[in-house]
Order: sequence, then structure tokens, then C-alpha cells
Amino acid sequence: MGRDRYDVNLSILYTELDLLERPAAAKAAGFDAVEFWWPFASAAPADREVDAFAEAIEQAGVELVGLNFFAGDMPSGDRGVLSHPDRESEFTDSVQIAVGLGERLGCRAFNALYGNRLDGQDPSAQDEVAVQNLARAAKASSRIGGTVLVEPVSGVAAYPLQTAEDAMGVIDRTHRESDVDNLRLLFDLYHLVANGDDPDAALDRYARSIGHVQIADAPGRNEPGTGNLDFVHYFSALTAAGYRGHIGLEYKPSGASADSFGWIEKIG
Repeated sequence: MGRDRYDVNLSILYTELDLLERPAAAKAAGFDAVEFWWPFASAAPADREVDAFAEAIEQAGVELVGLNFFAGDMPSGDRGVLSHPDRESEFTDSVQIAVGLGERLGCRAFNALYGNRLDGQDPSAQDEVAVQNLARAAKASSRIGGTVLVEPVSGVAAYPLQTAEDAMGVIDRTHRESDVDNLRLLFDLYHLVANGDDPDAALDRYARSIGHVQIADAPGRNEPGTGNLDFVHYFSALTAAGYRGHIGLEYKPSGASADSFGWIEKIG
């Protein structure tokens, strides 16, 4: 299979380098595709920051295949602002920037992290805000043929989407209540396993709704071969289910990033 099926998440790999140096490093390691979490410090960065990011992708000669919308202060525990009633303008600003980058760079998959439950807020009100924001993001993305991804996430108890079923509930509700149909499941193998979900059952039930795949081994969230997951099995199952997109390498390397890809030659 080689490295052409994989893309490198440069928000978690190659963090020893400046962000704008990472696309060239991925290319030097033999990858032609990359993805990022939100790569800016704010939801509305200056034009020069956006241009510098795009130029780093272009000059490296890699394809941007995935990009998160603004997700708040992730090092401090935020996991998205999609469902935050007071942060709709930030989310909307980031959607416009992300779609603009997608149009320029060819990226068509945009991840909308749901956001944590907030103390003192009615969860149903947060869910209503999330559906409205998702519908707006889906419409904006559809202008360039884009897809908005919804992801179950582990490690944060306040994050309400823990399973594939949770994420699909949000997707189905948004599709029912809005005139959009371009929301898809982000099938992150690590997060599903860490949350006790059954990836095989999720594949059987939701294969046609998967818009992107990400991986890390479990436990530990390091590269394949450091934990207990059977990647040969899961890659075969994804292929059998009809998934033909990239598989995002969203793991924390156990050593230097450049030394964390030896498993590819073993697994294929």
C-alpha cells in the first residue's frame, strides 16, 4: 500500500518543528497529503497568517486533505466551540477562513469539534446551537463541494459525543432539520476504542456515513505497534466497507516524528 493512503496530522506530528516547516518535513518523509487542527491562535487570524500557512502547503508540494474549524483553547481543555452559545461568531469566522483555504488548496473535509458541556447551561440549548452552526458550516462548505465532519472524542468527560452513535445522532438531526446533506462521521479508531465503543459494529452500521478516518494505537495514542490494536484487521475492514479516502495519522510519536513511520512497511 505504501504511504500514499496516509496523511500526516501536522498538529500532533512534527511538533518539534515550526508549524510552517512541517509540510516540507512530511513531504521529505514520503507523504503527499497532510491535515491540521485549527492552525492559528485565534478564530480570525490576519490575512498574512492565512497566506503564510497556505504558501507553506503549496511550496511543500503536499495536498491538504483535512482541516479543523476553530476549537477554542485546546491546551486548556476546550474541544470546540460549535455548541457554545456565546461563541457563534468565532465559529462562523473560522468557517469562512477554512472554506477559503479549502478552495485555494483543494481541501474538502472540515472537522467541527462539538465542544464541551458548560456548567450552568441547558444541554438541549447547546445542542440546538450546535445544529444551527453545523447547518451553516455545511452550507458554506457545500459551495466548494466540501464535507463537514463530526467526531467522537475521548479524554474529556465534558465532551458529549463519545461514540459513533452519538455523532451520528447529531448528523442525522442536522440533516433532518436543515436543507443540508453533507455532514459525515469522522471515524477516529483511537477515540472510539478509548471510549469503549465497538469499531467493528460502528463500521457495519455507519460505513456509508464515514467521511474521514484517523488512527493511533491504544492504549497510549502512539504510533501503530505500540499498543494493542489490530490495524491489519481494521484497514481490511475499512476497505471491505468501501472506504477509499485517506487515513490520517493522528498519533503522538513515541520518539522523533521522522522515526515513527516504520510500521507502514510492516503493515502495508
